[in-house]
Amino acid sequence: MSTARKQLKVGIVCYPTQGGSGIIAAEVAHRMAARGHEVHVLSYAQPARLDTLRKNVSFHHVRVPEYPLFEYPPYSLALAAEISEVIYHHSLDVLHVHYALPHAMSAWMGRRIAGREDIPVITTLHGTDITIVGNDPSYLNITRFSVEISDAVTAVSSWLAQRVNEVVGCECESQVIYNFVDSERYTPQRLEPAQRLRAGSEAPVLMHVSNFRPVKRIQDVVEIYLKIREHGPAKLVMVGDGPERLAAEKRLKATSNSADVHFLGSNDAIEELLPGADLLLFPSDGESFGLAALEAMACGVPVIGARAGGLPEVVTDGIEGRLLPVGDVEGMATAALEILGDAALHKQMSSAARKTAVERFSPEPIVQLYEELYFSTLERVAAFGSRATLGEFPSSL
Repeated sequence: MSTARKQLKVGIVCYPTQGGSGIIAAEVAHRMAARGHEVHVLSYAQPARLDTLRKNVSFHHVRVPEYPLFEYPPYSLALAAEISEVIYHHSLDVLHVHYALPHAMSAWMGRRIAGREDIPVITTLHGTDITIVGNDPSYLNITRFSVEISDAVTAVSSWLAQRVNEVVGCECESQVIYNFVDSERYTPQRLEPAQRLRAGSEAPVLMHVSNFRPVKRIQDVVEIYLKIREHGPAKLVMVGDGPERLAAEKRLKATSNSADVHFLGSNDAIEELLPGADLLLFPSDGESFGLAALEAMACGVPVIGARAGGLPEVVTDGIEGRLLPVGDVEGMATAALEILGDAALHKQMSSAARKTAVERFSPEPIVQLYEELYFSTLERVAAFGSRATLGEFPSSL
């Protein structure tokens, strides 16, 4: 096939959940479509951020058959079948999968079923697909296989790129392509949310946004807030849902501060809430990037977080907020009080946060890196063949 610079037909596979991988996949789809490429997004549900009313954007619903024989729905096989159908009916040029398992594996199977092994598989790793799933002995070999048969691999931070080799032990290079934020959508200028969250009160608003998994250290968020409350009034807004929510609610209900705590559940319009916050509490112990932190920064909200994972590549300690050791609840509370108690310092960090988000994590330069990767990988596969067809399989097999 010709690999001249042209309008491509791109298949994007992602999870539809509120996590960063689904958000970034949808935003890449939008911006590739705006560049004139035809984009087909595949998942078991439509991603919340995906706008199929946009020109050149289509969604393909992966339906998993339910048979009594299947105790567990075979999503990876249903996805491979749907990928092969989309390849066949829409003549895809590139498959870009977000998250290694099962997406890279299903893409590899799907193109084989369609007889189109000239289609490159590009895998973007977002974090837990390596640090948690890939670290599980039950999935280690198949994670390694999925990464090594990918024709190109990207990671959302340098920290994660290093962890790929350490955890999975694969012989591969991961190109670092950071996540990005739409600074026109995420802006400090939205006044209504701030007024609504404050409801006439001058108390500072602390916010946390996540999927409430253990890695997010939700109990640390709660304890940081309670220590701050020892020094004066404050509100806590918890955005998201997940397994740690119930314990957090129980802990807070046992205090006298529960009236100032608001659990809002999952929300598709985070940009309407973040501008109302004074600080984002983000003590996660293994964030591969920290998209919620970047979105807060774009809204001019300083971040109190943990010096771990890829977050130090997004937030510089003392500039856009403060980073403390994982689990240092006392230190994070003290840092928050220092920033909240010094209006000039808060304004300085707020301005720096916005500036960093706009200048370092603007969408177009980062999406261009993905576009260039699509073309360069197409050219390499056209010249030398796919890694899988060349027999470059993991040594563990």
